[in-house]
Amino acid sequence: MVSPPDVVTPNPPPIAHLKRALPFAISLAMVPLALIGAAYGGWTILLLPLFGWGLFALLDLVFKKDTTNEDPATDEKDLFWFRLLTMIWVPIQFLLVFGLVGYVSHAAHLGLIEKIGLFLGIGVMTGLVGMVYAHELVHRNSRLERWLGDILLAMTLYSHVRTERLKVHDLHVGTLQDPATARPGEDFYRYFQRVLAGGHRHAWEVEAEQLKHMGRPLHSLRNPFWVYGALQIVMVGLALALGGAQGLLLFLVQAFVAVCQLELLNFVGHYGLTRRILPDGTPEPAMPHHSWNADGKASNRLLINLQRHSDHHAHPERRYPLLQALPEQQAPQLPHGFLQMAALALFPKVWHSRMNPRLLDWRKTYYPDVTDWAPLDSGPPAAAPAPAEPVAPSGAVASPPPAEAPRVAAAPAAAPEAQKSEPAI
Repeated sequence: MVSPPDVVTPNPPPIAHLKRALPFAISLAMVPLALIGAAYGGWTILLLPLFGWGLFALLDLVFKKDTTNEDPATDEKDLFWFRLLTMIWVPIQFLLVFGLVGYVSHAAHLGLIEKIGLFLGIGVMTGLVGMVYAHELVHRNSRLERWLGDILLAMTLYSHVRTERLKVHDLHVGTLQDPATARPGEDFYRYFQRVLAGGHRHAWEVEAEQLKHMGRPLHSLRNPFWVYGALQIVMVGLALALGGAQGLLLFLVQAFVAVCQLELLNFVGHYGLTRRILPDGTPEPAMPHHSWNADGKASNRLLINLQRHSDHHAHPERRYPLLQALPEQQAPQLPHGFLQMAALALFPKVWHSRMNPRLLDWRKTYYPDVTDWAPLDSGPPAAAPAPAEPVAPSGAVASPPPAEAPRVAAAPAAAPEAQKSEPAI
């Protein structure tokens, strides 16, 4: 449960005040935009995507970068307003999505194209806000917060992401065992197909292995896929009950758009950044230089500091207002924020022209001794990730153990021919 601010403390730190959390509440502005689109149709159905993608991309160009950091040792009780924001979003999104499914599917003043266009915009909201908030919630210790995260994920029919984030991605990021790490030279469309095909399977296999280690059968109630399936069935059933076949179609449209946006952000956050393999065959520990970062002030408010991605991987238990902006010497920076870069990722030639040279510079900086990147870039088909150690009640996964010194040696860049080829970097 969220506990109220400690009113006994005479001088709480500045971060404990509501006004410090209010900039992150900009996401709430998307609610009236959705209602306007449903009420008036026409060009107003564009308000949500223009707000979520266009406005914040422009604001990042206007405002200076934000590299200020809060004290990471801030007490949990001083983060009440920040925690409340992510929690209250769940009932708000639930009521908005299903309220509009019921209303729009029976609205005579909206044509089918307008209805679908509106729910494309709803998907922008459930992707940029709902999925990002779910990511924050499922990493928390609180059972309530994890359940709220599950509800948000179920609203986009992507519930397996809780397992995939905590027990696959957080452990295996930057390796071939992580479906959510984009390979060097890979474009978003190939990445998206690979993640859709492999993400569910990897998550299922990890849970199955963990149940086996615990001596429990697959049908055990400890298998979270029971929860995932039940919640998703409820969401689909509600859409059908409220809007019939058309309501279900609209619900599926927003779910697909939301999933596309989540995977776009994942694609941007780790594109091409690989961990080297040590002599014992294990990957080196994940480091800050294995995630791309951005310091856009506006977009970090909307995405609740998701762009401080290196610090999240180093400290997955750290709440979003406490994530640290790291200097470029420690954590590689993108030329623009995640939103602008995600838009570029939709155009593979443009993306590769901007990011492949940056990736080569990254290799020269952090791995000047590596000559042969092929085993790290594409390697043999990855087996299912090894099961995580039994997870604490929080669902948090321990970081990989300290490793020995690396063994690979060589110059970073591939041969000149390879550098000219987009897929080969």
